[in-house]
Amino acid sequence: MTHIDLRSDTVTQPTSGMREAMLTAPTGDDVYGEDPTVRLLEQTLASQLGLEAGLFVPSGTMSNLLALMAHCERGDEYIAGQQSHVYKYEAGGGAVLGSIQPQPVEMEADGTLDLDRVAAAIKPDDFHFARTRLLALENTMHGKVLPLEYLEAARAFTRERGLALHLDGARLFNAVVKLGCQAQDISRHFDSVSVCLSKGLGAPVGSVLCGDEALIAKARRLRKIVGGGMRQAGVLAAAGLYALENQVQRLARDHERALAIAEGLMSLGYPVEPVQTNMVYVQIGDRAGALKAFCAERGVLLTAAPRLRLVTHLDVRAEHVDPVVETFAAFAKA
Repeated sequence: MTHIDLRSDTVTQPTSGMREAMLTAPTGDDVYGEDPTVRLLEQTLASQLGLEAGLFVPSGTMSNLLALMAHCERGDEYIAGQQSHVYKYEAGGGAVLGSIQPQPVEMEADGTLDLDRVAAAIKPDDFHFARTRLLALENTMHGKVLPLEYLEAARAFTRERGLALHLDGARLFNAVVKLGCQAQDISRHFDSVSVCLSKGLGAPVGSVLCGDEALIAKARRLRKIVGGGMRQAGVLAAAGLYALENQVQRLARDHERALAIAEGLMSLGYPVEPVQTNMVYVQIGDRAGALKAFCAERGVLLTAAPRLRLVTHLDVRAEHVDPVVETFAAFAKA
C-alpha cells in the first residue's frame, strides 16, 4: 500500500541529490570547530538572515532552548504564545534546564500576539517578580504567516521595553515563499532566529540558531552543556546546505497542495480554516480517533486531534491530493 503521510513535514526522506551531497561532504571535528561543511552551513544561513553568526544543533527544540538560555539568566522570564512550540511542545526545557520562567499569552487568530496583552504580562521592576527579558514569536504559526508590519511593530515594542526578540523560525522559509520576500525582510527584526532544516526543507536532521557573535558564542558553550556538540557533523550539515540551495522555492508546491486538499475538504462540507502555507486545519471534534483509523486503513496517515492538522511536504505529490479528498469523502459517508 502507498502511504500518504500528512502527520508532519518532519517525515520527509532525503532526496537522491541530498544523499549524494551527504556522501561527499568534507568533515572534521565540529566540537573543535574544524568541520568545514558545518562552518559553511552556519555562515551561509547567518548571511542569508543578515546576522553575524550561526550554530548548527541537532534539533529545533535545542535551538530554541539555547536561545532562551543565551538571552535569559536564572530567574528571568520569557513571554511566548500559549500555543507556541517553544512554550507548549518543548517539554518545559527553559524552566527545567535554564530556570527560566515562561509567561504564556493567548495567540490571536492570525498567529500574532496582541502587543497590548504582551505589555500587560511584562513584570514590574520589583524583586518580587521574575525579570521579563525576552519575547519569543513563531513564524509560521500554525501555518499562518506573521505580517511584516507586525514584525516591525514587535521590534519597536521590544526595543522600547528593553526586551530581546527571538524568532522560532522553524518554518521561516515557508513564510518567505508565501510573502515573496527575502529572508532578511523577516529576520532583520530579531535578535536571534532559529531555522529548522528537517521540516519543509527536507533535511534529515538539524537546526541552526543565528544571532550576533556574542550570543552565538554563549549558545555554543550552552550547546556543550546540554550535550549537543557533534563531531563529524558535516554529513548532516551537507543536507542542510543542499536544502537551502535546492529546496526552498519548491515549498510553493507544498502550499498549492495544501490549498487543493483544503478546497476538496470544504467541498465535502468539512469546516476548514483558511490555508496560507503547508498546513490544513480541520475541525473534526470527537470523530478524530475514528477518522485516523479509517484513513490509516486506506494508506493516509494522520494524527488524531479535534482540530486536525494535515501537513504537506516534498513527499506529498500532486497525485496524492485526490486520494486524500476521496478518503475523507468515504469517511463522511461511513
